[in-house]
Amino acid sequence: MFETEDSRWEAVRTRAKAADGHFWLGVTSTGIYCRPGCPARTPKRENVRYFPSPGAARAAGLRPCKRCKPDGEGLPARDSAMVQTICRMIEEAETPPSLADLAAQQALTPGHLSRLFKGQLGITPRQYADAVRDERLKTALQGEGRITDALYDAGFNAPSRAYESAGKRLGMTPGDAKAGGKGQVIRYAMATSWLGRTLVAATEKGLCAVQLGDDDDALVAALAQRFGKAQLEEAEPGSPYRQWIDDALAAIERPEEAASLPLDIQGTAFQEQVWQALRRIPAGQTVTYGELATAIGRPTATRAVAAACGANHIAVIIPCHRVIGKDGSLTGYRWGKERKAKLLKAEKP
Repeated sequence: MFETEDSRWEAVRTRAKAADGHFWLGVTSTGIYCRPGCPARTPKRENVRYFPSPGAARAAGLRPCKRCKPDGEGLPARDSAMVQTICRMIEEAETPPSLADLAAQQALTPGHLSRLFKGQLGITPRQYADAVRDERLKTALQGEGRITDALYDAGFNAPSRAYESAGKRLGMTPGDAKAGGKGQVIRYAMATSWLGRTLVAATEKGLCAVQLGDDDDALVAALAQRFGKAQLEEAEPGSPYRQWIDDALAAIERPEEAASLPLDIQGTAFQEQVWQALRRIPAGQTVTYGELATAIGRPTATRAVAAACGANHIAVIIPCHRVIGKDGSLTGYRWGKERKAKLLKAEKP
């Protein structure tokens, strides 16, 4: 939802309140930025630019609209605190609480709670609960106990549910996960891009790694170290894996094509939240770590957001290079500040 320019423009044209919090629009003819649901006169489409956060709009030299107060002024302060409270409730529950139970505890209707939660975090309470449970499962599977015990400890009511979730979220069965990825096959290919030697790898779910470097052996060794006991194979020409890999290499040249690529992210719940937010930052725009933390509803988690950016193994496709320091500095980058500077320069409109 609201990932394409057409869908965003439709939200602006219809003043869709549901789009508030998903993106902000700047009007170049007036020099202001607004919420999509702003009651002001609809601007001409050619004068509209889209931003992932108010901070990004301010960095572009725009000022906030006095009617819709896009920085949050005038909104109930309890909303943000309520969402954070719900997150803590989900994280502390032994099994995922139902939407109805969460809503009742906050004296809201389930629909209102779901819209509020998704408006701030971009995902539903159920999706957040699923991610928390999957993260618990990953941790539990690293222990010495039985797989069945790990499934129940993570909050699954039945092994069948866990195996279904693991296939979708972990990219492997719980047994394979406990064995360090043993039995999982990862296909990869090497190529030369304008950023240097590039390794792209994929599981049966989608891309799991895009690594940049100067030495092929070092890149393959890093992939092998990350996936432990998984079997690494070179992708065969004409296979679906090779097509994904070729599409990823093309997206390095044309960043606007990255959003459509299937990914097998394999991160924690918090990391996935950060990485999904990164994918919503348009090419040519940057945000600070603080702005990114605010965008996911965790304004005090700046350091954790920075750590999640540093843990990103899918370069360019998950564009952590678009996050800069509060003072405008490039800060760190897994594949070198020089590559980060090249990427930002290439993406400038």
